[in-house]
Amino acid sequence: MPVLSFLNQKGGVGKTTLATNIATALAQQGHKVFFIDADPQGSALDWAGAREGEALFPVVGLPKETLHREIAALSAPYAWTIIDGPPRVHTVAKSAIVASDMVLIPVQPSPYDVWAAKEVVDLIGEVHVIKEDLKAAFAVNRKIVGTAIGRDVAEALAGYPLPVLAATISQRIAFAETAAIGLSVLEVDPQGQAAIEIRSLVSAILEFFTHEQDRPD
Repeated sequence: MPVLSFLNQKGGVGKTTLATNIATALAQQGHKVFFIDADPQGSALDWAGAREGEALFPVVGLPKETLHREIAALSAPYAWTIIDGPPRVHTVAKSAIVASDMVLIPVQPSPYDVWAAKEVVDLIGEVHVIKEDLKAAFAVNRKIVGTAIGRDVAEALAGYPLPVLAATISQRIAFAETAAIGLSVLEVDPQGQAAIEIRSLVSAILEFFTHEQDRPD
C-alpha cells in the first residue's frame, strides 16, 4: 500500500495537477486509489467537486499535522494513497512526509523554483533520520519545450542529494482545461501529448520506487 505525496514548500508549482493526473493514471491501470488533500486551500477537493459523473477514486480533505497517525486506518483498503501536500505549512508538510513511502517534488524549470526546493529537501532530510526507507525525487513540471532552462533544470538540481526523474511534464493548456471540469488529461484526450507525458511519469515513478525497494542496504 504505497503512499506517494506531492510536496513543495513553494506554491504554484503544479502539485495538485500532477497529483490528480497521476492518481487518475494509477486508477486507470486498475489500482484502487485513495486521495488525500492535505492542502488547506483544498484545490483537489475543488477539482473533485467540479466533476460530473462517477469519480475514479475518493478525495478527502485532511490538512492536519496528525496525518501520519491517521493515514494507516484510512488507506488500508487501497493499493495506492496519494497525498497532495500543502505549501508553507511546515507541520502538516512534515506529517505528510512521515506518512509517505515516497515524496515527489514538482519543480518548475526556473532558478527561483530550484532555490526554493531547499526547504522541502531539508524537511525530507529531517524525516529520513527516523525513516531510513523514505524515498524522494524531483519531477520537472511545466517545462517550456525547446528552452534552455527546460533542458538545464536537471543539472541545476544536481546540487541536491535527490535524483531527478527522467520523465518530464510540459506546460500545456490541456491541464488547466481538464482541471476546470474535474477531469484529467487522460480522460479527455488519452492519446494526447499531455496524457502521454503523464503515463511516462507514472512509469518513471513505478520504476524508481521498485528499484529503490530492491536496492540492497
